[in-house]
Amino acid sequence: MDTIKPFYFPTTVTFVDDSAAFLSNLCLQLEPSLAFRLFSSSREALRFVNERHRPGAPEEQIFTPYRDRTDEDEAQQVIAMSVDTVRNQVFDNDRFQATSVVVVDYDMPGLNGLEFCRGITDPAVRKIMLTGKANEHIAVQSFNEGIIHRFIRKQDASAISALNRAVRDMQHAYFDNRCQSILDTLVTSEYTFLRDEALVARVRELFDSLGIVEHYLSYSPNGLLMLDGTGKSYLLIVHTNETLQGVREIASVQGAPAGFFAALDSGGSLPYFWQTSGYFPADGIGWESYMHPATRFTGQQTYVYAVIPNPPGHDLSQVLSYDRYLDWLDREIQKTWSSLM
Repeated sequence: MDTIKPFYFPTTVTFVDDSAAFLSNLCLQLEPSLAFRLFSSSREALRFVNERHRPGAPEEQIFTPYRDRTDEDEAQQVIAMSVDTVRNQVFDNDRFQATSVVVVDYDMPGLNGLEFCRGITDPAVRKIMLTGKANEHIAVQSFNEGIIHRFIRKQDASAISALNRAVRDMQHAYFDNRCQSILDTLVTSEYTFLRDEALVARVRELFDSLGIVEHYLSYSPNGLLMLDGTGKSYLLIVHTNETLQGVREIASVQGAPAGFFAALDSGGSLPYFWQTSGYFPADGIGWESYMHPATRFTGQQTYVYAVIPNPPGHDLSQVLSYDRYLDWLDREIQKTWSSLM
């Protein structure tokens, strides 16, 4: 089933081959938007991969024990999920440096490709082996045993295009693995839109049209905080008929005017009351300025969604953009690699 990941951001791919000349040639053929590190020493590369923190917040931070203060029975303890923890990963300026995928040669001094893969401490890291013809049977056996996730023959004419495609697929596979427990937790919540394949396709179209490279679950209102490569932010708000009814009920208690309900019921606009956690403000003054153009969409159920550029209430001025990280990484690679050649 195709889903929207609760969070995703680009990561740095680690390439390992004892031939520095091969790596220098290879990096010129990789996708321009790919962040990567090059290592001609397998032992040095293994230390680098294992010393980097894992992409994404640890599960023990996202899922925490919760027990009602009035309940003394430990058996009643449940696990609560923190959407804020998921979203606040955007403030981690080291997030792009994490390794989710390694591409490794087999025949290397020190540690060969299999020994390298077995030495990686994060079991979720995806492993791609680049192999010469003589090592093909080893790669096939390793793939069948689950030690590696893909293998590509160096001598194939389509090796580079296959490698670029495999790296892209494996980066997403890593986050599929990391996000599965979150998706399972949200299966019956107001975030069911993450699994609605029709809406998933529409959201992917939005990602493409806006150049989105990273996104995170958002709460109050429900949706996604999205950023493009330059760091420009967007808030995707997604409502169902059920969640809109909740907005209506609170607005009614707060004494909202008829004009607000007419705008809400039209399906052509949605409120973003960022100063009051998504609730209609008690004073109700100037509510029109909080309304944003919206689109009605039908998938497994009916949704109304809005995309708000540079959403207020999110101070993202200090967030490191992916483009800035790529610029920094390019300088680091040139400085390091020139000393090895």
